[in-house]
Amino acid sequence: MSFMKTIGAAAAAALMLTANASAETRITYKSAKAGSSYFQMAVQISEAMKAGTGGDIAVTVEESQGSVQNVMEVRARGADYVFTTPPALVGLAQGGKAMFEGKSDPSFADIRALFPIPSLTMHFVMSKDSGATTFAEMEGKTILLGSGSFGAREGEKYLTLFGLEGKVNLADSELSNAVNALKNGQIDGFVTAGSYPAPNVIEAAASTDVNVISLTDDQIAQSKRTRIAIPAGTYAGQDQDITTTSLPVVAYSTTKMDDDTAYALTKTYWETRENMAKDAAWWAGVSLDMLDNITTQIHPGAIRYYKEIGATLSDAQM
Repeated sequence: MSFMKTIGAAAAAALMLTANASAETRITYKSAKAGSSYFQMAVQISEAMKAGTGGDIAVTVEESQGSVQNVMEVRARGADYVFTTPPALVGLAQGGKAMFEGKSDPSFADIRALFPIPSLTMHFVMSKDSGATTFAEMEGKTILLGSGSFGAREGEKYLTLFGLEGKVNLADSELSNAVNALKNGQIDGFVTAGSYPAPNVIEAAASTDVNVISLTDDQIAQSKRTRIAIPAGTYAGQDQDITTTSLPVVAYSTTKMDDDTAYALTKTYWETRENMAKDAAWWAGVSLDMLDNITTQIHPGAIRYYKEIGATLSDAQM
């Protein structure tokens, strides 16, 4: 081969390498604290995107200190930023209300939804020995709420809402001790929030007989949270659906992201969800019905995918 042909072949190879490198789309996915279920979900999504796109989309997972921080970072992030947060926080940010009062920014108006992920689901777990099968029957029992978490704050709110404030004994311990304390009879029950099936509830149900309490329609209305049904058989000994409340969580980007990337992310997510559910059951609880939980606009690229599959979207989401 002549010198010039060698140079030409090398140039062509370099051009192909450059083209392949530029074909890879890099995404930063900011979710939750390392070690949390939502951080695990982020890692699973990253792996699913790589597998589902043949490596065309590379997702880097970033630890977060919480949903508010995720929203606030929109101000300084670019087209590659994807983050998770409850839909209500996006509405508050765009309205400059509550924790966003005095911190509003024009970039908040550019936030657009991509797809729902598993919701934070409230679990009120009582030992069978306690005899409690309803909220009212928790009176006089020893309950572990933990501290500092969404589940602890929400559990305390419900005790007040449903007339149990001062009528239950609150155990002074961390939620991480709940299963052992329940098994040993030190507590009658515990409250936890997590995507179902929640690992600590699986462990509790497998190690001792438990009732996971359902809320009434009236209690769900009072809570002002989203109704959710945990299917029968999710936990050992559970032969009926559990009706409880949830805090929806959604993956978002902004209008800085191009439509093709948003389309690819959304399409790949839904097309790999069943495979993810084989490794982690919480993905099995995600359905297109959860699009109803998105209260603000959806990214045009994601809308393209939802129209392709015939999903129903509201005017507010368009």
